[in-house]
Amino acid sequence: MRKQVAYLGPEGTYAEKAAHILSKLANFESPLFVPCNGLYSVIKSIAYKNCDAAIVPIENSVEGGVTTTLDALWKFSDINIQKAIVLPIKHALLSHGEITEISEVLSHPQALAQCSEWLSENLPEAITLPTKSTSEAVNMVKGSSFRAAIGSKSLIKIEGLNELAYPINDVPGNCTRFVLLSKESILDGANIASFAFSLLSNNPGALLEALNYISEFGFNMSKIESRPSKRELGEYIIFVDIEITNLSNVEAFEKLKKKIRPLCEHLVDFGCYLSEKINLD
Repeated sequence: MRKQVAYLGPEGTYAEKAAHILSKLANFESPLFVPCNGLYSVIKSIAYKNCDAAIVPIENSVEGGVTTTLDALWKFSDINIQKAIVLPIKHALLSHGEITEISEVLSHPQALAQCSEWLSENLPEAITLPTKSTSEAVNMVKGSSFRAAIGSKSLIKIEGLNELAYPINDVPGNCTRFVLLSKESILDGANIASFAFSLLSNNPGALLEALNYISEFGFNMSKIESRPSKRELGEYIIFVDIEITNLSNVEAFEKLKKKIRPLCEHLVDFGCYLSEKINLD
């Protein structure tokens, strides 16, 4: 049976590129790609078993963690990260008009943030308007001479727009990590383990004690990030990525979780998985 793979649509988004690459790496045979309207809808599709897998962005090198993804992983604790890729992100300014005519710029909030300096220097009077995806932004500027969208160059052929400027990223090395979410867990070739926890108490040294265990087991943290619990001010969830170099690390990770768990009100293991960089050139 063909696997259904959900991603943030419509066609032409970076998420669609990631969906095709991750599905190939996961050896899905002739997958059926399902574009969703909104990132949370993508995650719900796998949480409620409407699809076999889901592709979502989880981290950007400029803007940090993708909060919708992090919050959903905490909420739907039976979802696993099966694989991850890091894609270079190069944004283009697309429109039917000329750059001198542009008074409104539309795109996903992350894309707008990643190009904010360029916009302030080159289109200082333009209003920025957030959309659900870069593809939605492109669709909304079609036929307009005063609106432009920020998105992938691949959208030019799909939507027939003009390239007004490229690349317009504030940071040349801008990249995004996309993950393949599944109900299954695969350890083959894992180089990252991801988990999150909330502490039993907010006492001095409570977080340090948990982090010390990570150090004692010899793990290097490649990411640590906090998100509000949404229950009360000052209560946080800690998201951690640690590097995995061999099978013994996977076994040590299991021991680490047992050590940390008594300190936690709740701990969620997102899985051990392979993350790799992809060159689109």
